[in-house]
Amino acid sequence: MFVNTAQNSSLMTSPNLSTIDNSNGSNSCSEGVFWEWLYTFQPIYIMMVCITGLVGNIFVLIVICLHKSHCTVPEIYLGNLAGADLLLLACVWAINIFQHFNWFFEEFLCRYVNPMIYMNLYSSVYFLVMVSVDRYLALVKVLRHGRIRTVSCAKINCFFIWLFGLLMSSPVFIFQKVIHIPDLNISACLLDFPHEYGILTMDIILIVIVFLVPAAIISFCTFQILNVLRNNQMQRFKQVHKESKATNLVLIVLLAFVIFWLPFQLITFLSIFYEANLLSGCTWLMLFVNGYPIANCLALTNNCINPILYVIVGKQFRKKARELYVQAVARMEPMSVTPSQPKTHQKSTKS
Repeated sequence: MFVNTAQNSSLMTSPNLSTIDNSNGSNSCSEGVFWEWLYTFQPIYIMMVCITGLVGNIFVLIVICLHKSHCTVPEIYLGNLAGADLLLLACVWAINIFQHFNWFFEEFLCRYVNPMIYMNLYSSVYFLVMVSVDRYLALVKVLRHGRIRTVSCAKINCFFIWLFGLLMSSPVFIFQKVIHIPDLNISACLLDFPHEYGILTMDIILIVIVFLVPAAIISFCTFQILNVLRNNQMQRFKQVHKESKATNLVLIVLLAFVIFWLPFQLITFLSIFYEANLLSGCTWLMLFVNGYPIANCLALTNNCINPILYVIVGKQFRKKARELYVQAVARMEPMSVTPSQPKTHQKSTKS
């Protein structure tokens, strides 16, 4: 019982690890020493990532929103991606893990935090899909589809992506609750589905909608974009040369997303077979028990590394950040000069 319950409460847990399920023989599997690492190292790591991610993503939003120039279409998608990343940076899970998953917050917070995590899962991947499609239209379809590559269309797309993320995370809000577990003498924040196939259903939806469909679209767009960037004749087009500068940042962000999220998606994919009783035994269970916390840490890291990538790779972003800094300094200078002006005036009248 202990192993499955600890799995359930892990940060960003997959649905198969978010319910009380003891059907696959977890009682016979020992806990091992891995959870000692989980209780000590992971809370510290999560807190560091949360603080770094909060500062970085807020900085990105400040630069994009407060700069005097109008936002471009990629900036709108990347700005919304930064907003989605903020949803995932809920530090309460670090405290929960440190307390050995004994939930001592209010039940409302239990119902609120996990849906925000799922909203990040569903929305952030489709912001990346849209920015990939935008780069595809800008580079591959240079002479077409100009009307749909507008700021207004980008804002409408973002609105529907947020709505989609809210809709897909609603089952988590409904079934997430604080449940007392007598065997462990704790009250844990878990998903409690009314039927046994709830876990399997959410896993399949997660893999198809969050991984397979976006991966197919992003792969197609990226392949076409790379062909254009390698085509010397296409580089002669002024529009292609201009848009290719913004594409490098997008490709790096996409690559980082794949690297940091792929382990989580692979473990979730394998867990579908485990929940369907096609895989069994302690070896597979220990893979999920030990693999999910590591995959969770990697996935969480992605949410704080994007702002770093914007600064390192994004020349346009660095330019906007410098200009915003100069504007802020220029506004503060008159405030510092104003107190000395009356004294100067008095000296001039005496003379």
